[in-house]
Amino acid sequence: MFKPLEIFVGLRYTRAKRRNHFISFISLISMLGVAVGVAALITVISVMNGFEKELRERILGMTAHATIRGDGNQLKDWEHVAKLAAQHPQVVGYAPFIAAEGMLSVGDHVQASMVRGILPAQEPQVSDVGEKMVHGELHSLVPGEFGIILGKDLARLLGVMRGDKVTLIVPQANVTPAGIMPRMKRFTVVGIFEAGMYEYDSALALIHIDDAGKLFRMPGEVSGVRLKLADMFQSMLVVKDLIDSLSGEYWVSDWTRQHSNFFRAVQMEKTVMSLILTLIVAVAAFNLLSTMVMTVVDKQSDIAILRTLGISPGSIMGIFMVQGSVVGVVGTLLGTVGGVLLALNVPTIVPALEQLLGTQFLSAEVYYISELPSEMRWSDVYTISSTAFVLCLLATVYPAWRASRVQPAEALRYE
Repeated sequence: MFKPLEIFVGLRYTRAKRRNHFISFISLISMLGVAVGVAALITVISVMNGFEKELRERILGMTAHATIRGDGNQLKDWEHVAKLAAQHPQVVGYAPFIAAEGMLSVGDHVQASMVRGILPAQEPQVSDVGEKMVHGELHSLVPGEFGIILGKDLARLLGVMRGDKVTLIVPQANVTPAGIMPRMKRFTVVGIFEAGMYEYDSALALIHIDDAGKLFRMPGEVSGVRLKLADMFQSMLVVKDLIDSLSGEYWVSDWTRQHSNFFRAVQMEKTVMSLILTLIVAVAAFNLLSTMVMTVVDKQSDIAILRTLGISPGSIMGIFMVQGSVVGVVGTLLGTVGGVLLALNVPTIVPALEQLLGTQFLSAEVYYISELPSEMRWSDVYTISSTAFVLCLLATVYPAWRASRVQPAEALRYE
C-alpha cells in the first residue's frame, strides 16, 4: 500500500524538531492514551471473565449441567432413564435426587429451606459438594439414621453445629383424630458445607434419598436425575438429543435455562463495561486526529514543496497515514503487552497492593469471592488490539486527505 518514499517521509515526520515539540508532545499523549485504554480494557475484561468463570463454577458445583425430571416431580424408573442418558457420549456422570421444600426449626429459630435428597455414593459424579464440606463428610448420610447436612449460613442462622438436632417440617399433613397435623421429623446435623454462593449456603439442606422418600411419601421414586457433561457448553445440544431419544413424559433442562437471567446479566455487564472502556481508546484516537490536523497545518509548506517535486496527492496522503499509523501501532503494542502482563499477574499484584495499602479490596466477611480472579482470553486480546488500531487508523484518514488537498501555490504564497 505504501511505497518506500511515503514510509521514509512519514517516519521522518514522527521525530520531533525544535519548532514542533508541542505537536510531538500531543502525539506522545495520544500514544499513551491508546496504550492505557488497551491495557485497561484487556485487564478489566480478563478480570470479568475470571469472575464469570468463578461464579459459573460455584453455581455448577452445586447444580447439574442437565436435569431430567418426571411428570409431577416424580420419576419412577430413574435407573432406566439414567442408563439411557448415560449412552450419550457427552454424559460422564449421573445421580438421582429428590427436591422439595421445608422449614427447619431449632428452638425459636425457624428457617425456610430447599431440601435435596441425594445418594452420597453417586452425588460426587454431578456436584462438588463433597469437596466443599467444612465439617463432616458426605458419606455421613446413612439411610434410616436421618442425618442432615446444612449450608454454612443456614447452620449459623439456626445456631446449630455438627451433632445438634433440627426439626424438618414439610408442606404435607397427617390426618389424625386430633385433626390435621403437619409432617415433621427430627434430624441430626452430620455435616456443614460452604459452597461460596449465598443462595446455597443459606437455604440448602441435604439428606439421604431414602430418608427423603419416606418423609415426602415417595417410596421408590425420585424427582429426577442430574447429569454431568464432558463439555457443559454443549448442554443445549445434549438436551435436544435426550429429548429425541427418551420416550415418555419427561422434563429435560440444562444449566443455561436454570440460570439464564443471571448469566445474561453478567454478559450484559461485561458488554457495557467494554463499550465504556473503549471510549478511552476513542478519546485517544480523537487526540490523534487533532494532532494530525495540527501537523498538516504545520507542514503545509513542506507538502507544497513535495508536490512541486512531482509527488502525487495519493503519496502525500500515504505519508500522513504512515505517521498516524505509527502512533496507533506503537500505542496498541504497548497497551497489549501491558494489558497481557497485568491480566496474567492480577492474582499477584492485587495482594501486594493490599499489603502495601494496608486494606483489603474484597473482604471475605462481605464478599464470597475475596480474591480478584483473572482469565485472559487471546480472542479478547486480538479483538481489543485490532479495534484500537482500526480506530487510530480511521483517525488519520481525514487529516491525511486534507494534506493531499493542499494546493502548492496557496501554501507557498506567503512563504
